[in-house]
Amino acid sequence: MKQILLPLFLFASICLSAQTKYYDAAQFPLLGKVSQETETRYERLPAALNGNARAPVWALGKNTSGLAVRFRSNTTSVSAKWELLQNNHMDHMTDVGIKGLDLYAWESGRWQFVNSARPTGKSNEKPIISHMAMKEREYLLFLPLYDGVTKLEIGIDSAAVIAQPALELPQSKKAVVVYGTSITQGGCANRPGMSFTNILMRKLNREFINLGFSGNGKLDYEIAEVMANKHDAGLFILDFIPNVHASQIKERTGRFVNIIRSKNKTTPLLFVETIMFPHAVFDKATHEVLTIKNKALYEEYLKVKNSGDKNVYYLSGKNLIGADGEATVDGIHLTDLGYMRMADALYPVIKNILEKRAVR
Repeated sequence: MKQILLPLFLFASICLSAQTKYYDAAQFPLLGKVSQETETRYERLPAALNGNARAPVWALGKNTSGLAVRFRSNTTSVSAKWELLQNNHMDHMTDVGIKGLDLYAWESGRWQFVNSARPTGKSNEKPIISHMAMKEREYLLFLPLYDGVTKLEIGIDSAAVIAQPALELPQSKKAVVVYGTSITQGGCANRPGMSFTNILMRKLNREFINLGFSGNGKLDYEIAEVMANKHDAGLFILDFIPNVHASQIKERTGRFVNIIRSKNKTTPLLFVETIMFPHAVFDKATHEVLTIKNKALYEEYLKVKNSGDKNVYYLSGKNLIGADGEATVDGIHLTDLGYMRMADALYPVIKNILEKRAVR
């Protein structure tokens, strides 16, 4: 009888430890928000912009691109439950990138990819990882790039513990604020962790705030005001060229920068040219348009610099994604290869600016 009871006891113990207990992610730190005064927890723009910003910008602000939850646990498995705002789908981007989750763990001094939570509908409950050794780990969970989240729960072993992070990483002091287009927002990364702002957050171990608005990085002054109110930013990056005409660059850039500078006199500001889209090698009209727009941006940069601003920088788009034409999904939006190349190009520039800033 004892020989029978012992295996049953062990089996029951294993089943108990394997049960999943869910915790509301709202109790853990959320990185990537430019303001805490939002209508709900998981969105990017302050509530005051509702009715004051253009409707497409406000709607895209409900997307959770760049937001990430930090927690710590000794669990052997991690699962997630999440409710999506819209259950979006696009024909040139994976559902995982649009509305899935990406889990990373702090291992050997770096953020190591663990696995993704793949969505199948508006309401989702998915295992992310199982059968890990039982040890305490720090985790970073990236939220969807092109959809919103209305509710998020983190599942761990029922016998395990989940807690606030013990490490202040990525550091939130002097966050990098990036304004831009769909490329900034994350189109078309295969999974949330592969947008260039999320890659750089891990590489630099510093909070990045993603203000990319797909098709709508049009130098809206309301967004400049939001950025200006981020008084403790370490760097502002402007990467808006694909969504504006050359005339708009000339008409709006100066005022956009002045709004930011009105409350941030010395915070570094980096202008980034548009990438040269791969099909522009063959489409001469596109090549000419992009060249003209980059030239217009450089002229605006020179105006700012020549006005006496010593904290303004400029990055050419020439080498951002390589010259082999293999970095996009549709000739415009980046694949993971494109995002890795872009992050690699931005990394030394941003690192150098932040280090100069730290010396002062």
